[in-house]
Amino acid sequence: MQKGDKNSVIQIPEHYYPDKYKAVTSTLENRFGESAGRTVQVSNIAIPDLSVPMQVPYNGQFSLFVNHHRTVAGHLIDIFLNMRNLEDLMSLCSYCQLRINPYLFNYCLSVAILHRPDTTGLNIPNFAEVFPDKFVDPKVINKAREVTNLEPMGDRMPIVVPVNYTAADSDPEQRLAYFREDIGINLHHWHWHLVYPFESANESIVNKDRRGELFYYMHQQIIARYNTERMCNGVNRVKRLSNFREPIAEAYFPKMESQVASRAWPPRFANSYLRDLNRATDQVRVEILDLENSRDRFLQAIDKMAIQLPSGRDQPLDETTGIDVLGNLMESSSLSRNRPFYGNMHNLGHIFIAYCHDPEHKYLEQFGVMGDSGTAMRDPVFYRWHSFIDDIFQLYKAKLPPYNNTQLDYNGIRVSSVGIEGSAGNNTISTFWEQSTVNLGRGLDFMPRGSVLATFTHLQHNEFTYVIDVNNTTGQTVMGTVRIFIAPTKDDSGQPLPFEEQRKLMIELDKFTQALRPGNNKIRQSSTKSSVTIPYERTFRDQGARVGTPGTAEAADFDFCGCGWPHHMLTPKGTTSGFPMVLFAMVSNWNDDRIEQDLVGACNDASSYCGIRDRKYPDRRAMGFPFDRRSDAFMLSDFLKPNMAVRDCTIRFTDTTRQRGQTA
Repeated sequence: MQKGDKNSVIQIPEHYYPDKYKAVTSTLENRFGESAGRTVQVSNIAIPDLSVPMQVPYNGQFSLFVNHHRTVAGHLIDIFLNMRNLEDLMSLCSYCQLRINPYLFNYCLSVAILHRPDTTGLNIPNFAEVFPDKFVDPKVINKAREVTNLEPMGDRMPIVVPVNYTAADSDPEQRLAYFREDIGINLHHWHWHLVYPFESANESIVNKDRRGELFYYMHQQIIARYNTERMCNGVNRVKRLSNFREPIAEAYFPKMESQVASRAWPPRFANSYLRDLNRATDQVRVEILDLENSRDRFLQAIDKMAIQLPSGRDQPLDETTGIDVLGNLMESSSLSRNRPFYGNMHNLGHIFIAYCHDPEHKYLEQFGVMGDSGTAMRDPVFYRWHSFIDDIFQLYKAKLPPYNNTQLDYNGIRVSSVGIEGSAGNNTISTFWEQSTVNLGRGLDFMPRGSVLATFTHLQHNEFTYVIDVNNTTGQTVMGTVRIFIAPTKDDSGQPLPFEEQRKLMIELDKFTQALRPGNNKIRQSSTKSSVTIPYERTFRDQGARVGTPGTAEAADFDFCGCGWPHHMLTPKGTTSGFPMVLFAMVSNWNDDRIEQDLVGACNDASSYCGIRDRKYPDRRAMGFPFDRRSDAFMLSDFLKPNMAVRDCTIRFTDTTRQRGQTA
C-alpha cells in the first residue's frame, strides 16, 4: 500500500519479496502508476541472519513477558542497532516487514529508533494508531472499514468508541473501566517498557540510571492512583494476589480482536485458577512451584537484607542501591544479579495469568491481555498482581530506618501554607468527562486510505494552580526542590487513614526546582507543568503532522518523548459530592537533591515516572521521598516538619461530557 499522506511508494529489490509474492512482483511494482506520490528506492544490501526473529510466527502474538519472545526481541533489536546507516536500516526494515511478526517488528524497530544516534530526532508513531486493535472495540475497526469504502475522505465522520463496553454496571469492577481501559494510561505502560527494554547485547540500552528503582516506583504510583480511584468509586482497595493457588475471583472479557493473529483476545472467567504451563509453541514450561520458590527467595533476601550472588556470596541491600538491585531482580532484565536463583517472578506472574485459560495449549489459544504491556492494565488482576509485587518492595523499605530530622527538614526554610486556586474555587479540583479524537487510519490496512477518526471518552480536569508560601530566614538566596503530593484522608470504611497507610497512597503530582530569595516567597505553579505527566497532544499527536525533517530546527518544537502519565489523568476522579483529599507540599534542600548534568535537548517533562532520556534520574533522593519509608508518626500531622505544609482539599466530579477544547 502507499505510505503516508504523500502516497509514497517503496520500491524494493525483486528478491526481497517473499515466495508468496514472487509470481506478482511486476504487478506490485507497477500497481500505483501515476497515483504514486513520492517513490523511495530501497538499496540492495546483504541481509543479516533473521532465523532467530522469524521463530515468532508471523500471524501470532508477541509478548515481552515470554522469555523466548524477549530473547528473540533482544536479537532483532541488536540487528537494527548495528545497521551501518539509515539507508541500510530502511532496506533491512523493508525486508523484515514482509516476514517478521508485526508486533515484534514494531517493538524492536521502535526501541532501535529511540536508541540509535542517527534517529534521535525521529519519533515513533503513536502505538494506538499503528495497532488500534489493542485499544478499541473491534466494532470500531469494522465500522472504520465500512467508512473508508462508503464515505469520501474529506466527509468522514468520527466513529464513536463506546464507553464501558466490556461489562455491565452490575460488576463492581466496571466502575473502574474508565481508568483501566483509558487509551493514554495503556500507552504510558507500553511506552515505559519501550524506553526500558529487557534485553540487548548493547548494555547501555538496558542499563539505564536507577532502572530497577524506577520499575518499582512507576508501578507503586500506579497502584496508589488505582486504589484512590477505587475509593472514589465506593470500592475497597485492591486485594493483593499473594496466594497463587487460590481462584482469581475477577473475570475479564476484553472484547478485542488481534488484527495480526486474526483471533479474539481470550477472556478469563471468574474464579479461574493458575496452573502449571506447558506450551511448547511458546517454549514455556514452568510450574506454580517455580513462582512460589522465587517469591520465597525474595522474602529471604529481604529478611537478611542481602541477596545471594551466583558465586554464593551475599551482597547487602543498602539504603542507597538496595531498591535498584531488587527492582532489577524482580523485573528480571539482563541486569538481574542472579536470575537463575531468583527467577523471573514479575514476568512469570503476567504469563501464568495470561495463559490460565489454556495452560497446555490444548485449544490453540493465544495469551490474554496480561501477556502484553500495551493491554495488561485493562485487566483488574493487573492491579492485584502488582499490589503483591509492591508489597515485596514495601517489606524491604520497612527494613530501612525512618528518615531523621536532618534528612527531612531544611534549616531556615519554612513553608507556611499550600493551597489550590482554580475555576472550581479555592482548594477544589473539578473533574468531568471529555470526548477527544484520535486518528486510527495509520493502522488500518485496507483501501482506500486516509484519515479514520475515532472519538473516545476519558476523564479530564480543569487546570489549577498550586500556591505555596515559603519564608527563607537564611539571609541569602537558596535553591529548593518543591515536592507536591495528594492522598485520600479516609480509609475504605470512612475512618481517618493512619500515616502508615496514607503514605502508600501519596500520589506525586509535581516536583520542581525553585530559587528562594530571603524573606517571604509566594510560589505559583500551574498544574500543566507537572513532572509526572505529558500533555494530551504528546500522548495522541499525529506523526503525519510533523513539519520539516527530523533533527532540523523547524522540527524541533514537534519532537518529544512519549513516555509519561497522561495529563488528563493527573488527578483522581473524585465524587459528585466532593471527595476529601489532603494536599502536601515540601521544600527540600536542593544541595542534597541535585544531580549535576546537562539537560539541554533532553526530554525531562515527565521525569518522575520515566527518568530522562540518556541522562541520570534528576533527583538524588529516593523515588517517592519523603513517603517511601515507614515513620514513627501515627498520623500525617505528626510527620510534618517546618518545611512542609498540608491543606484539606476536595475533588468534585461532574457527570457531564464536554468536547475537547470546549470550556464550561
